[in-house]
Amino acid sequence: MILAIDTSAGTSVALVGDGIVAEAATADTRSHAEHIGVFIDRVLTDAGVTPSDVTAVVTGIGPGPFTGLRVGIAAGIAFAVGRGIPIYGVPSHDAAAVGREACTIVTDVRRRELAWTTYRDGIAIAGPGHTTEATLANDVDLGAFPEVRADVISAALLAIAAQNRLARGDDLSSLRPLYLRAPDATPSNGPKRVSG
Repeated sequence: MILAIDTSAGTSVALVGDGIVAEAATADTRSHAEHIGVFIDRVLTDAGVTPSDVTAVVTGIGPGPFTGLRVGIAAGIAFAVGRGIPIYGVPSHDAAAVGREACTIVTDVRRRELAWTTYRDGIAIAGPGHTTEATLANDVDLGAFPEVRADVISAALLAIAAQNRLARGDDLSSLRPLYLRAPDATPSNGPKRVSG
């Protein structure tokens, strides 16, 4: 049984076995930390299982905003380490591409900016890239790879994407988040000089 978590857009948590067992999600982009623990508990309860029934964790690694991604990745690591089970990192856009032939997955990464990845048969062929609403059509061939806008990334589909990639022999060991822009915060230049 796989516990899957994604916080690249909203917050989504799922349990996947032979199929989708349970899923909880919200499009709320500002309360990842408040939802994540509740959703993990909910899917375990809905499925009638305990943490000991979970054999692997899959976490979405973005692209997405800094804080949101860190919440989901940290929750996934905490669960996996606590249980002593493997954890896999999967680009979040892979979930929205499951079952699609040719598409461009687009997500809002805040500050009027978008992230995109182009897929053919569920495999990324370009991106992820960073753009704006005004320049998206210049950056991507939306005629050949139609836009699919995702407000929430399904954790259940993320687990399915992970299973597909592991079956192909892909290495999913990296949990490094896919940030496409520099963080808003910057290091201090040291203490401020006070005149007196």
